[in-house]
Amino acid sequence: MKKILVIGSTGQIGSELTMELRKRYGNDNVVAGYIPGAEPKGELKESGPSALADVTRPDELSEAIKKHGIDSIYNLAALLSVVAEKKPLLAWKIGIDGLLNILELAREHGCAVFTPSSIGSFGLNTPHWMTPQDTIQRPKTIYGVSKVTTELLSDYYHTKYGVDTRSVRFPGIISNVTPPGGGTTDYAVDIYYYAVRGEKFTCPIKQGTLMDMMYMPDALNAAITLMEADPARLVHRNGFNIASMSFDPEEIYKEIKKHRPEFEMVYDVDPLKQSIAESWPDKMDDSCAREEWGWRPTYDLATMTVDMLDKLSARLLKK
Repeated sequence: MKKILVIGSTGQIGSELTMELRKRYGNDNVVAGYIPGAEPKGELKESGPSALADVTRPDELSEAIKKHGIDSIYNLAALLSVVAEKKPLLAWKIGIDGLLNILELAREHGCAVFTPSSIGSFGLNTPHWMTPQDTIQRPKTIYGVSKVTTELLSDYYHTKYGVDTRSVRFPGIISNVTPPGGGTTDYAVDIYYYAVRGEKFTCPIKQGTLMDMMYMPDALNAAITLMEADPARLVHRNGFNIASMSFDPEEIYKEIKKHRPEFEMVYDVDPLKQSIAESWPDKMDDSCAREEWGWRPTYDLATMTVDMLDKLSARLLKK
C-alpha cells in the first residue's frame, strides 16, 4: 500500500486532495503535511495522520518522510498568481527552492513526486486556442516563470536521477468546498457564492476573456490518475495539458441565470488580474494526456453549475 505525503494539505486543492486520497488509499496511509499557522482542522485533522512539512526546511521534510515511510509526495506548496505578483521572492522561495528540497529528498528516499504546473506557465506568445502540449512558454509573471521552472526541474530530476516526477498544467479550479485564495480565475468560484446568497456580483475580468476551467472533482481525479498511470506509457511526464471547459464571464453568468433568474452581474475590471488572464490560453489541447494516461473529464459548465449551486445552497443557506 502506498504511503503518501500531501504538502500544502490545508490549501485550496490540498485539503480536498488529501481527503480523496484517504478515501482511495485508507486514512492511515495519507499524511497531511502543513506549516505552522496552517494546521489541519476538523475532518482533515481527525481522519488521519499529519506532520510538519515546510518545503523550505528540508530536515523537517526528511523527518516526515522517514517517520511515515513515505513513497509518494503530492507537492502543492505555492503562492497563487495574484498573491505571487505581490510577493515574488517568497513565491520563488516556496515554489522553486522548496521544490529542489523535495526533489533531493525524493532522490534520497526513492519517492515519486507530483508537483502541479498551470495554464500560467504559458504567455502572450503562446498559441491561445487549442494550445499545444509542446509550445513556446514565455510567461511574464513570477507565478508563470516558477511553473515553467517546476516543469523543467522535475524533468531534469527524472532524466538525470530517475526520480518518478509527474505533473499536470491545471486550469482554473472551481470548488464548492474551499474558498478562493488569490488566483486570477477566482471570479469563477466567487460568482456562485454571490448567486446563492442573492447578491449582485462584480466581475474583475472583462467580458469575452476566455480561460480554461475545471471542477475540483475532475482536478483531483487527474492528479491521482496520472500518479497511478503506467510509467511506460508516459512520454511527457511533467506539464500535461488537461482541459475540461473554457468560458468567459458572460457565459458562466448566463448559465447561473438559468437557475437563478434574479441574479445580477456588473463589471469592474481589475487591471492586474485582466493582464494575467490575457496572457493565458483560451483553451488547451489535452490530447497527449488522453492518449498517454487516459485522461477524461466528467463535468462541463452546465453540470458543474447545477452541482455548485446545489452544494453551496445546502451549506450556505442552512447557516
